[in-house]
Amino acid sequence: MDLTTTVTELRYALDTFFFLMSGALVMWMAAGFAMLEAGLVRSKNATEILTKNICLYAIACTTYLLVGYNIMYVDNAEAGWLPSFGALIGTQAEGADHSLESDFFFQVVFVATAMSVVSGAVAERMKLWSFLIFSVVLTAVIYPVEGYWTWGGGFLSEMGFSDFAGSGIVHMAGAAAALAGVLLLGARKGKYGKNGQIYPIPGSNLPLATLGTFILWFGWFGFNGGSQLMVSDFENATAVGQIFLNTNAAAAAGAIAALAFCKMTWGKADLTMVLNGALAGLVAITADPLSPSPLAAVLVGAVSGALVVVSIVGLDKVKIDDPVGAISVHGVCGFFGLMVVPFSNADASFVTQLIGAAVIFAWVFGASLAVWAVLKATVGIRVSEEEEMAGMDLHDCGVDAYPEFVSVK
Repeated sequence: MDLTTTVTELRYALDTFFFLMSGALVMWMAAGFAMLEAGLVRSKNATEILTKNICLYAIACTTYLLVGYNIMYVDNAEAGWLPSFGALIGTQAEGADHSLESDFFFQVVFVATAMSVVSGAVAERMKLWSFLIFSVVLTAVIYPVEGYWTWGGGFLSEMGFSDFAGSGIVHMAGAAAALAGVLLLGARKGKYGKNGQIYPIPGSNLPLATLGTFILWFGWFGFNGGSQLMVSDFENATAVGQIFLNTNAAAAAGAIAALAFCKMTWGKADLTMVLNGALAGLVAITADPLSPSPLAAVLVGAVSGALVVVSIVGLDKVKIDDPVGAISVHGVCGFFGLMVVPFSNADASFVTQLIGAAVIFAWVFGASLAVWAVLKATVGIRVSEEEEMAGMDLHDCGVDAYPEFVSVK
């Protein structure tokens, strides 16, 4: 038996398995988003938000298979603006480190994550079918185009733009699409008063939201760790360990910083802010979870944890209604994560990072705004006031998530 061939095959199998298991962890994040969002909306909208989450995942997997992956990766020229729209998935390259199918699976769960960011921000007042139509466009075209510019070898990649696991490419992009939708959609009824008052609308199930956050935290080890792409040699295995350490450290610091910020500002421990603080740390460190020291990762997470609280309050003051804080967590902290990369990664520059962030935001926000506008002018994007008051569960799904609380037999 040829020992060299045997070792090569073992490494191929190990890296493929690592890719698949990392993808499975990221897929589990879909459950995290569903639980987090179901917990942070009112009980009358829980079934509908769960429907959105499982359907957007199914749509993302299908459209990315049929269209999106080909735009993002297949047969594209380096440093280009326009993808080649290559054939479906393509063929396995000779000497590949892992199977092409595992690469697709890992990438498809990322596009689903980007779309999941949108669902929470537009919750409790957007039409289900308009949301699902938008999901098709984002996952089939909008996300893959900016993904080609970055991870697919396009012009941003050639410029030296650095985004290890997607603080900008995935998270900020999802937030940009969400922001475009929220601006056209408007706030929930009763959220803001005529004289600038802000009326909190509590979520229905904080235990569920907390579970969702822990699931997302757990899945993030696949999100960031899997982005190393390999684990079959000393260097890459060591790198994955560093990535896990930094990812966890940033999340923990984000939660602690949000807790401390809330205590110093309002004298209370606001659980929703603590949850978003942990997620903010995760989003920010995603831009580069490998280069920073553990202490630097703690600093990135801590700043993000405080920043997300400031951002959520700030967006409320300008009447941008985001029920789960998704725009702040994924957008503001995603941008922050991109801009701190050069502090620990000598190959990145602040100018290039800023250009990359601006291009991603401008493309996703502009394209999304156009799609939302078309939907608003045709089928509409917002339910009627009566339907909103009755709840999205009754209007869109006909099934209550908590029937014993709303029905008397």
